[in-house]
Amino acid sequence: MTTPGFRPTHVVPQHGMPAWEAPDPARPTVPLDALLPVQLVERLGDWARVLCANGWSAWVDGRHLVTVPQDPPLTGAPLTHAADPRPLLVRTEQTLARYRAAVEQLMTGTLEGEAFHVRTRGLRIGVVVDGESLWLYDTDQARWVYADGTRLSTYATDEAPRATADPGRDDGPRTAAPAPAAPGHPPTQVVTPDGA
Repeated sequence: MTTPGFRPTHVVPQHGMPAWEAPDPARPTVPLDALLPVQLVERLGDWARVLCANGWSAWVDGRHLVTVPQDPPLTGAPLTHAADPRPLLVRTEQTLARYRAAVEQLMTGTLEGEAFHVRTRGLRIGVVVDGESLWLYDTDQARWVYADGTRLSTYATDEAPRATADPGRDDGPRTAAPAPAAPGHPPTQVVTPDGA
C-alpha cells in the first residue's frame, strides 16, 4: 500500500544500498533494493532519511541517492506506439504473475528453494502509482519511465546519455555510448526533457 502523499524524489543506486534505523552505523537494518523510488524526508550531514512507498523509512548515505526530476518530463509529442504505456503494463503484470506463481508453488511445497531461486532469477519490476501518475521500470530498455495516463517518457535510465547528429531532432533508435566496465548494471542516469 502506498503512503498518501508519497512522491519519489530520488532513486536508490543500481546496486542497492545499506540502510540504518538511525543515523548511526551500529544500527543496520534491511538494505534498500536497487532502483527503488524513495522520498527524501530529512538530511543530517551525509545521512538522509528516506521514505518508501509503503511508509517504511530508514537512514541512508544521502550522497549515493540518485535525484529524479520534480516534474517528470513529457515529450509533448503525439502518442506513438513506442510511447503507449499499455505494453509495458502488460509485461509488468506478466512478470508479477510469474513471481506470484513461483511463490504459490514454493508455499505449497511443489517447488524447492533452489528451484524457486532459479525460476525467479532475472525477474525485475518496479511500479509506483500515485493517482494519475505512474512510474514503471522497463527491463527491456533498462530505464524508469513516467506515465500520465496517455504516454510514457523516460524518467531515469541505466544507459549513458546518447548523442544525435542534430540535437534538435530525434533520429530514432541510437547506440548508447559505451559504459565503463563494472559488475552488474551501469549507473542510473537521470534524463532531461530533451533527452540529454
